[in-house]
Amino acid sequence: MKTDQIISPTDVENRKKLPISSGDTVRVWQKIVEKEINEKTKETKERSRLQAFDGLVIGRKHGAEAGATFTVRKTIDGIGVERIFPLYSPLIDKIEILRRAKVRRAKLYHIRDKAAKEIRRQMRNELKIKIPVPEQSETVLTEEKKEEASGE
Repeated sequence: MKTDQIISPTDVENRKKLPISSGDTVRVWQKIVEKEINEKTKETKERSRLQAFDGLVIGRKHGAEAGATFTVRKTIDGIGVERIFPLYSPLIDKIEILRRAKVRRAKLYHIRDKAAKEIRRQMRNELKIKIPVPEQSETVLTEEKKEEASGE
């Protein structure tokens, strides 16, 4: 495990302010690196792709500190699947909040025992919002290109 990877300060600040709480329906885009080994030449190729995981946030731990995590649960073919995501992981590309629900608990562990129909009935949809993610690095790159073109 590499410990020398650094997340840029803008990502940390955006993730600190991200209002993820229990009851939110989120879509987490995670970078997946696939390695292919060519048996004839023994060369390895790495391909990366984005994989989405949609689900209900059932808990968040450790607030905004470095080890902060949130747990997302979804049901696939009647089987419940839970994933725990580190909030500041460089493998997480973006987090989209699809829907907010008003809940009365900080941890929704009781959802594990309920059917999907009961869960939908209990969740009161409060707001359907999309929080815009500022993409500062891309705008800076385009501004630099414009300045170079105008200087010629």
